[in-house]
Amino acid sequence: MTATEHASHQAGLSSSGPSAPPAPLTTCCTIVPPHVLDALAQHDDEALAGPARRTLERDAQLRTSRRTATLTAAAAPAGEPPAGAAAKVNRAIHDARHGTDLPGPEVRGEGDRASDDASVNRAYSGLGATFELYQKAYGRNSIDGRGLALVASVHYDREYNNAFWNGEQMVFGDGDGEVFVDFTLPVDVIGHELTHGVTQHTANLAYSGQSGALNESVSDVFGSLIKQYSLGQSADEADWLIGEGLLAPRVSGKALRSMKAPGTAYDDDVLGKDPQPATMDGYVDTTDDNGGVHINSGIPNHAFYLLATELGGNAWEKAGQIWYDVLTGGDLAENAGFAAFARLTVTAAAGRFGGTGSAEARAVVKAWNEVGVSSS
Repeated sequence: MTATEHASHQAGLSSSGPSAPPAPLTTCCTIVPPHVLDALAQHDDEALAGPARRTLERDAQLRTSRRTATLTAAAAPAGEPPAGAAAKVNRAIHDARHGTDLPGPEVRGEGDRASDDASVNRAYSGLGATFELYQKAYGRNSIDGRGLALVASVHYDREYNNAFWNGEQMVFGDGDGEVFVDFTLPVDVIGHELTHGVTQHTANLAYSGQSGALNESVSDVFGSLIKQYSLGQSADEADWLIGEGLLAPRVSGKALRSMKAPGTAYDDDVLGKDPQPATMDGYVDTTDDNGGVHINSGIPNHAFYLLATELGGNAWEKAGQIWYDVLTGGDLAENAGFAAFARLTVTAAAGRFGGTGSAEARAVVKAWNEVGVSSS
């Protein structure tokens, strides 16, 4: 039994028997994949294995609680802003104080002065960067489109090696200091997790199989775009890494994932080698991790990278706009696979940029062809 299976068992989940139906988006979406924590949890050094094992158990408990909760609280409308009102960010940062009761006491609200706690300030800034990209690039008023307040809790649990969106708010662990450092450090991690909220309020892609991999990929795409937007980077200047700066110095690796070169983000004696495929030739058929959602997301990730660099300039302007149009357009089914998503991106590019013969639409077709996904 793997550490993940053990954690699921501890949380009252069966790891055998008929497959469960796809979990709704309100399933707890974590940035660190289970296979990474599994590798750590089986290490002989308890300083590495203990935090990973406890994180897996906590994550399994969180998934259980989200499955048994109703969708009502997560998807409740925030209310339309007054006519003519400008979109305005509303942030609240809480301190879990190394406990697990959320959200914890509020320690910085919108417009408050900076805290003495760097994690609080980074979370505050990351929520703001995410709001800004969606508002300025796509005219979206917060993650639900209606001004939803952005809530986050820092210092969750002890040596917790993850960050997650739970359907209502962001949560950050401090890491164990051995393999992972503070999860508020990479702004793309914050953008990634909040984008799960955008998906929740739009296409609501089922968190299983190819639709789950698309769910993860969309979060990687916009997490990377939020980082690029905040740094003023073009597609050619960006590093296309997800979670760069999250790995502790002892780890042989650059990040959790690479959109430019899936499978190369890390190669470490403890973590193993990054298993993400870049094309359908390497597609992983597995029942682990909801059907490999964190692994196979490398394929649509790479397609987006190829498109963005082919088009050049700022990736959020054309490539990002195409992906955003598909995510929010109403035609993307909850259980959509890669091919269905690819076809919709071609349609979106053609509709926005001048037909199927436009350079943008041709570039979309080319990008999907290069990763082995049919877009026709």
